[in-house]
Amino acid sequence: MDKIIIIVFTFLISAVIFIPLGVLIRKRIAESKIQGAEEEARRILENARIEAENKSKEEIIKVKEEMLKARNELDQEIKERRGEVQLQEKRIIQKEEALDNRSLNLERKEKDLEKKYLENDNIKKSLEDTLNEQKTELQRISGFTTDEAKKYLLDELEKDLVDEKASMIRNIEEKFKEEANKSAREIVGYAIQKCAADHTSETTVSVVSLPNDDMKGRIIGREGRNIKALETLTGIDLIIDDTPEAVILSGFDPLRREVAKIALEKLIEDGRIHPAKIEEMVEKAKEEVQNIIKSEGERAILETGVNGLNPDLVRLIGKLKYRTSYGQNVLNHSIEVSNLARIMAEEIGADPKIARRAGLLHDIGKALDHDMEGTHVEIGVDVLKKFKESPVVINAVEAHHGDVEPETVEAILVQAADAISASRPGARRETLETYIKRLEKLEEIADSFDGVEKSFAIQAGREVRLIVKPDKVSDSEMVIMARDVAKKVESEMEYPGQIKVNVIREVRAIEYAK
Repeated sequence: MDKIIIIVFTFLISAVIFIPLGVLIRKRIAESKIQGAEEEARRILENARIEAENKSKEEIIKVKEEMLKARNELDQEIKERRGEVQLQEKRIIQKEEALDNRSLNLERKEKDLEKKYLENDNIKKSLEDTLNEQKTELQRISGFTTDEAKKYLLDELEKDLVDEKASMIRNIEEKFKEEANKSAREIVGYAIQKCAADHTSETTVSVVSLPNDDMKGRIIGREGRNIKALETLTGIDLIIDDTPEAVILSGFDPLRREVAKIALEKLIEDGRIHPAKIEEMVEKAKEEVQNIIKSEGERAILETGVNGLNPDLVRLIGKLKYRTSYGQNVLNHSIEVSNLARIMAEEIGADPKIARRAGLLHDIGKALDHDMEGTHVEIGVDVLKKFKESPVVINAVEAHHGDVEPETVEAILVQAADAISASRPGARRETLETYIKRLEKLEEIADSFDGVEKSFAIQAGREVRLIVKPDKVSDSEMVIMARDVAKKVESEMEYPGQIKVNVIREVRAIEYAK
């Protein structure tokens, strides 16, 4: 036990002695290391400072070298710029000297011009005096004043211009006539040959044949009740006179006249004639006429090849069968215009579909002009707009009588086809009174021109001949007069086809040998 205590005690004493000693030793060692580290740090810092100073010196040297190089380059550039500036200064000095020389020259020239101006003024004044003297002398010699001489010269110049203008007009007309008339005649002639049609004149009456004269009494009926019923239902007058075995139906509406004719023929065929039967037959006749109108419209479409028309428009076309204009059947006229326009369009390279469509529809307004106010052109345009026809077709319809200007070639072809169809011999009939009035109007227009001695409307109004006074109208003025007469006829008259204006001037020299 004592030994253990001694050992423990000894260990404690050793610990007390050696621990502080170890701590002291470790401290000394640490201080020694710290001191060495500080010295090493000082050494590194010193080396870094020395190295930095060396690098700084090197950089300073480089910068100085670059600055020196830049300064040398700048000096060189300044030297070059100075040379350029000196060269420009030299050029400017030369230009200034040249400008000074020019200025001196201009001053000298200006003085010379002023001198010449003065001389010219003197010469001008002298010339004016000489001219005035010459004018005075010319007036004395000629017996004309200045205004009279001017007027005389202008009159002579006007005569020369009239001759020249007339010559130009003749040359141009001859050139175009040679080129255009031949092809136009060929096209129109070809179109007419391919579209020949018969024309019949229609009147305002229809004749119904009777099997015997006893039928007239049955048509009249007791106290005239049958004839009154028929006239009331159809709107047509029945004329029962001494004409054997015939009854005349009179009325201006061809459609109603056709209904009355069919109804009367059915009544005669049936044999039973009384108001109730008359009413029944009139209704059947109206249905039959409507069927005829439809079939005629379809026939017109087939003959012309026009497709895509509204059914109501087709019926209006068929209704033209019962419409006449100057004795010409409007449906046949429309079909003919359509074919003529199509043929001419094909010949000149225009659109034949548009031409034949517009030709067929150009008089569509005549199917309604008895029931509506306005001209057949206005009514036709409104109808076509209602059925949404193309603007090209509408313009052709609106322009076919010159109400508006034609906008397409097809519209002009429809005008030409309409004139051809209407002016063909036998196509239309005119009353004697209308015919005479047209001839008188034509001669009146011709006589209204100064210098016309006599005028004659010939060839049924297709030509007017003017015999002029040779002392008042020259050969050149004849050409201009013919054009002026034609223009006045176009603006003041309505006529089918064309009218030829023929101006005749005859100079005779008569002498007797004794």
